Amino acid sequence: MSDFDKLHRFLFTQANVRGELVRLDESLKHIVHSYEYPVQIQRLLGQLAAATSLLTATLKFKGEIALQIQSKGPVSYAVINATHEQTFRGVARWDESLETLPEAFDELLTEAVLVMTITPDEGERYQGIVALDKPTLAECLEEYFAQSEQLATRVHLMTDLQDENNARAAGMLLQVLPTDASATDITQATGFDHIATLTETLTEKEMFSLSVEDILYRLYHQEEVEVYPAKAVSFACTCSKERSAEALRNIDKAELLSIVKEDGDIKMNCQYCHAEYRFDSIDIEAIHSGNAPSPDTNQ
Repeated sequence: MSDFDKLHRFLFTQANVRGELVRLDESLKHIVHSYEYPVQIQRLLGQLAAATSLLTATLKFKGEIALQIQSKGPVSYAVINATHEQTFRGVARWDESLETLPEAFDELLTEAVLVMTITPDEGERYQGIVALDKPTLAECLEEYFAQSEQLATRVHLMTDLQDENNARAAGMLLQVLPTDASATDITQATGFDHIATLTETLTEKEMFSLSVEDILYRLYHQEEVEVYPAKAVSFACTCSKERSAEALRNIDKAELLSIVKEDGDIKMNCQYCHAEYRFDSIDIEAIHSGNAPSPDTNQ
């Protein structure tokens, strides 16, 4: 059985360090192959999806997390939305007038920020902004944890795009468990730097060809590591006809009926999964009278 599309959590029992490893395969294809994305966009979305999965695993509550890139560069927008159940979806927008896109992360995105939004099912919504001013997304996330949570963290993000029909991405996160000590004291006391150095020896070839068990043994066979049961990761879209109807509720009914009269119906397409929802005059009347349309009349 493949251990792709699974999140693996582990703990160094003789050190105050935890780890996560995720590898995406089928779940990623629904995102990177939903449009004719250039390989540079596929790489960015793959890394962003892996990073989101890793961060979702740190949540201690039920809810959603979104990592959204906003940029004035060739890529203007990229987002991955995920839930605590390790389901996610994503999309990107770029300047399609460009014949080629730069390969470097910091050239693909200029004057860019990463907006991290955490929305628990219960409790207050949290939003943080991370400056994307380092050479890689992984380094930007490490800086975020160092500054906002004061936790020593290492992030590794990799992609395998050699097979144009089989895009894969992977991510690995190491983090000191929270204590009252300073970050410097923690890394020295826990051996975090030693574990981080071992992790840096992992190659992309090993990440995508070895089993997770072999990866952990290859890196940490001299350490005591407790591995927790893996959690499945999958693509899932939260769109629905009811949600589309709610958006139409905020538009003047006469304007909507005019569109229906001219076009026959109103079509709304999901940018994530491309599902199409259609609304006729009866639907519009129902929406503005407070009655939602039937969810099984999508076409």
